[in-house]
Amino acid sequence: MKRRSKAQSDRLVRPAQSEGQIIKKLQRFGSFGDPSRGLRLGIGDDAALFSPRSGFETILTCDWFLEDTHFLRGKHPADSIGWKCLARAVSDVAAMGGTPRCFLLSLAIPPALTGAWLDAFLVGLRRAQRRLGCFLAGGDTTRSNRVLIQVTVVGEVRSGAAVLRSGAKPDDLIYVSGRLGEAESGLRRLLAQKRIARSDPALRKHLYPEPRLRLGSWLAKNRFATAMMDLSDGLSTDLARLCTASNVGARIEASRLPLPSAGRAQRREVLNLALHGGDDYELLFTVSPASRRQIPKNFARVRLTQIGEITRQRTLQLIHAGGSARTLVEGGWDSFREGNI
Repeated sequence: MKRRSKAQSDRLVRPAQSEGQIIKKLQRFGSFGDPSRGLRLGIGDDAALFSPRSGFETILTCDWFLEDTHFLRGKHPADSIGWKCLARAVSDVAAMGGTPRCFLLSLAIPPALTGAWLDAFLVGLRRAQRRLGCFLAGGDTTRSNRVLIQVTVVGEVRSGAAVLRSGAKPDDLIYVSGRLGEAESGLRRLLAQKRIARSDPALRKHLYPEPRLRLGSWLAKNRFATAMMDLSDGLSTDLARLCTASNVGARIEASRLPLPSAGRAQRREVLNLALHGGDDYELLFTVSPASRRQIPKNFARVRLTQIGEITRQRTLQLIHAGGSARTLVEGGWDSFREGNI
């Protein structure tokens, strides 16, 4: 990993600031209350006040984003950390067909990072909250030897309309959005490169993922999806979770998987990325055969691909082009597995 020069390090880590100064930075772009979003009281008191709208259920989700587990401070730009810590939590709301409303931020950082690094982090976080329509309502700050971030998102969905993991039925068709394995490919490029080429689509997908809010809401509103979840840990792992929740199995066709661009010699490698690579934050959803014609090939410029079907047998099968089948073993992200980043 490339070392920064002393001058570069000084620009990122100085000067150290007090907790009160950090809170003031957060208050400058946080929400002080927005009744239209259900937030009666935001930053500035002991706690926020949220009022759910009549006819809606509240979605609650939280997510850790930890230095040396989910990102490397020396490789990941501070603004991308700010963006991604919110985007990955909001993706859970998208996966239920909901709309994010506000979030709480718990932030622990070394005192040396309370200057320029924190400013850049907040730039990314500000962009994410505007793009995703999810605004800071409060949280907590403290000091730590490493950067530790926890985001809690409050969302909402019309009563009874939330799409769960547990609704898949035998013969339902399995779909995914976007391309699978791009974010993992982007991570590998990030670790290998000395300079960050932010124009690289795979790298951007790793650094600045886009939760599929419009797609999730559309699928839920029209009741097209029988089950749904986001792909955060890799298809092989997340599909297994969906099938377990629904008490079903699945058959996936390798030839149908939407793979990252690659040469012929790299096909096996990108297939593994698509099956096991995490961090894509695409949607995995099932659709009844009767609703198949209602699912377009593209939605809001995002590709939708049917990759298989749900089965009664509670096993996961990967079907290759020649018709041979093998058991699809879970090989996605596991935070307790050594060597993951």
